Amino acid sequence: MALSLSLAPPVAASAAGGSSSSSCPSFLRPAAVAMRRGRSSSARGSVVAMADLLGDFGARDPFPEEIESKFGEKVLGNVDTLHQILIPTLSALSLARLPLQPDAEALSLDDARRLLLKVVGWRLLLSDDEQRPARLQCVWKVRDESCGQELSARINAALDGAGHAPAALVWEAPSQVRAELSTPSAAGDSLTVNDYIVAARIDKVKTLDLIPKKRVWA
Repeated sequence: MALSLSLAPPVAASAAGGSSSSSCPSFLRPAAVAMRRGRSSSARGSVVAMADLLGDFGARDPFPEEIESKFGEKVLGNVDTLHQILIPTLSALSLARLPLQPDAEALSLDDARRLLLKVVGWRLLLSDDEQRPARLQCVWKVRDESCGQELSARINAALDGAGHAPAALVWEAPSQVRAELSTPSAAGDSLTVNDYIVAARIDKVKTLDLIPKKRVWA
């Protein structure tokens, strides 16, 4: 029994409506026809290249409709804009690599909030009058008390010889370690850039083996 395949030409839409190739944008019609022809000719063993189905990736020429809309005059930018590639410095990459600053001045509230974006998991605590930054605080959840003691030992080892006041580490039952950083001053506890450098160094302490393991459901 012989089976013959034929490709019927597209049927024009009736005046009352209906689907037709005219509903497809003009720039997609050749691709759609190529797909139909590719499926029909595959039965005869021929191969149809579909690499240019969507065109080349990257820039393309504007469509006539886009040119007529003058879209280029309605968008921000300039063809003569000078683009510069800025290579970040070490200070921009990580505070942990910076040395502690001698005689560092107390930070303003705005500066303290900006530097807060450079450390992970720390929150800013304000003074009683809420006019100045007072302390940095970070909390870790661990598996048990022995893991909490190990975390405290790792933090103290990371800050050993740093020349900064030791972090205030508190074990909070049943499974939490809280650390606070500050710099004593005449006005009370305050924050300097050194507190953020120390916080960034604490962020590099390994904690993955001390925190509770997440249960994975199949």
